[in-house]
Amino acid sequence: MWREQFSVPGDLGELAGYRAGAGPRVLVLHGGPGLSMDYLDGLVDELYGRYEVAVFQQRGLAPSTENGPFTVARAVADVAAVLTALGWERSLLLGHSWGGHLAMHVAVSRPELLSGVVALDPLGAADDGGLAAFGEALTARAAPERRTRLAELHALPDEEATGADHLELLDIVWQGYFANPALAGPLPSTRASPAASAGLWADLVPLMPTLAVGLSAVELPMSFIGCTGSPIPVEAVRHTADLAPHAELEVLEGVGHFPWLEQKGLVVAAVDRLARRADVIPT
Repeated sequence: MWREQFSVPGDLGELAGYRAGAGPRVLVLHGGPGLSMDYLDGLVDELYGRYEVAVFQQRGLAPSTENGPFTVARAVADVAAVLTALGWERSLLLGHSWGGHLAMHVAVSRPELLSGVVALDPLGAADDGGLAAFGEALTARAAPERRTRLAELHALPDEEATGADHLELLDIVWQGYFANPALAGPLPSTRASPAASAGLWADLVPLMPTLAVGLSAVELPMSFIGCTGSPIPVEAVRHTADLAPHAELEVLEGVGHFPWLEQKGLVVAAVDRLARRADVIPT
């Protein structure tokens, strides 16, 4: 796949990413928080035949700055900085997992930058966003012989947890993200920033009530996508979609948290539907 690298300088450090393809413009936000963007490669491969797609590494990991602050407000400002630097006006925003949660904040704070939002299996904003059920599901899906180690990793204080600890935890729960664990394979090569993870988790949970109120005033077309095989409960996604006046809920059957890894084409079709509602591509 052809890629053009880009970088966005700023007073708080550089943000780096790549763009590919041609067509209506879509900025894709990766999950985590605090993970590297490379796990999205397969999704971008599907999108770039129909869209011009850009992805950037959120702060905390190279090739972007490894420095904070790691707050939701800063993450929103970083998204705005990337869109401005790309020269994109009113682009589609596709966020996965934490990236979907971040996309909601961008829609609330900077709607003038966007034409529509797709939140793909996101942590929600209603009540606890599905966080408790998400954690319980991942623990229940982990291999029994590894649950003791999982509990030990969860119990580590933020200041002691290393990138290796985060990746070990992810490896333990990796198959639990899939509707069909046989399709999971080994954990893909990825990286983790404990500082970004700790900072953003500490900030995003207290902001959920504010986000819920803000979504009620968003005039953009939004698509919330839940996946029946994901540890994030569809009902949590549904309750959050109900907050936004121009949001629609789509439920993808039989796939987990990374639907493009289990059934190709589902996410692209969902983006197409949102793009038509946003008048980005013809109906």
